[in-house]
Formats: sequence, C-alpha cells, structure tokens
Amino acid sequence: MKKEKGFTLIELLVVVAIIGILAAIAIPQFAEYKTKAFNGRAQSDLRNGITGQEAYYVDSEQYATCSADCAGSLPGFVLSQGVSVDFAAASVSGTNDEFSGAACHTQGDRDYEWASSGAAGNVMSNASNSGTCAPEAPGNS
Repeated sequence: MKKEKGFTLIELLVVVAIIGILAAIAIPQFAEYKTKAFNGRAQSDLRNGITGQEAYYVDSEQYATCSADCAGSLPGFVLSQGVSVDFAAASVSGTNDEFSGAACHTQGDRDYEWASSGAAGNVMSNASNSGTCAPEAPGNS
C-alpha cells in the first residue's frame, strides 16, 4: 500500500487561522501608515510653499497671499493631490514683508502651520484637525 502525500484538513485550517490573525494585525497598521503618509505630503507641500514664498520675495520684494492658486503664484511650487494650502502675507513696514502658511491633506488628520515671525516664527506647528481639512494661515485669523 502506498502512502499518500498531502496536507490534512487540520493543517490547512491552522494555516488559514494564522493568515487571518496576521491580517487582523496588519490592516489597521496599514491604515495608520497611510494617514501618516498623507500628513507628510501636506507638511512637504507647506515646506515647498515656504521656499516658493522666498523665491517670490526675491523677485517681487514682497510675499504673496494665495490659497488654491499658489501653484500659479509661487515659482516652482506644485501642489500635491488632496492637499490644501493657504498663505497670508502681512505688512509691517508698508510692504508684505512677513508671511504665514498652513496646509493639510483631505485624508490626513493633522493641520500644519508656519509663520515667518512672531512667537512661533520659523517654527512649524501641527495640531489635530478632527477630520476636517480647512487650512487657515495664522495671519488670516
């Protein structure tokens, strides 16, 4: 009599159970990683917008105020899909010589803000947006 080769039903059920447990652990982690990536995209766009503001200042000797049209206003600035930004210029000495900016992603959970002066000058801050992406530059409040 030949010995048959193969897997028993119990062995197959154990493998399926292990795969199910691993999937139950991995799927929530994957969702968290996606949210962090969307937040990183918003933060990166804000930093790129800050660089664009400085390039605009070199050409115009003032900062720009823009939100949805920043890609057309700021040199070299490309807005990522799903990211909203808002930049506000402020006049201290009669020209727009200061600015602030804010950004968030529609699928992220953080708002990012930056100001060129004041108590939080040149420091990027972030806060929970409670699921609502509506960036408002600190100078616009």
